[in-house]
Amino acid sequence: MTPQTGERSGNPSLLELLEEMRQPPASPEPGRRRAPGPPPHPSWQSPLRSSCAITDPSQGKKLHQLVGQVETSPVQVRIHPTNYGERFSLDAYGNPVDPTPQLVVLHETVYGIGSAINTFTTPHPRDEDQVSYHSLIGENGAIVQVLDPAKRAFGAGNSAFNGRWVKTNAKVGGSVNNFALHISLETPLDGEDSDPSHSGYSAVQYDALAAQLASWMRRYGIPAANITTHRAVDLGGERADPRSFNWQALQQRLQNLGLLCRR
Repeated sequence: MTPQTGERSGNPSLLELLEEMRQPPASPEPGRRRAPGPPPHPSWQSPLRSSCAITDPSQGKKLHQLVGQVETSPVQVRIHPTNYGERFSLDAYGNPVDPTPQLVVLHETVYGIGSAINTFTTPHPRDEDQVSYHSLIGENGAIVQVLDPAKRAFGAGNSAFNGRWVKTNAKVGGSVNNFALHISLETPLDGEDSDPSHSGYSAVQYDALAAQLASWMRRYGIPAANITTHRAVDLGGERADPRSFNWQALQQRLQNLGLLCRR
């Protein structure tokens, strides 16, 4: 039987396949180098499930009002420029990267919110000391916005999300920081240690968290599946935050805000 050519059959012929194999692999554009990917790491499986049911309309109404407050009259603190950077549109190898926030990483402060703010407002010339989040949530439900979402917070150093990171310095590992937003919950007093758990976060903290997340999700089109934890993105296996996090509490609030309805 005479083999068909790709032109007749719509599929490549054996000769065409052999010719393709002789071609050199595609190279990055001139002036660029192929960026290395992150090491193998478990994929994120979100605990948040899709649901269109509004289980508590009064809670939804209260949360919508809180979202409005977050967006129109936020409490802001100016942090020191050494503790944050600009978002990059090119990686360390000259490849274009999308700096738009596409991910939210949840953290906890471990110590009081005042301690965190003091750290962020203090100059840190050494790279290893520089740290920041975009928002903090106090135990009393207060939301403090410490960094413009357009800026790059130093929230998760050696990190990746579902096989993705951005290397902005070829000499060190990559990070999610260039496409992530970082938010931290104030840790309760019994959590000011390295124990694996504590008494958890207050109801008003979950209200405030849901409101800030709602604002970001709507503004940037971030799906609920891209709300993750520092522990999940950390490639070094050293981070555990946020400990004792109640995903069901967040599920209920985002659901009543209508943010988990995926048809």
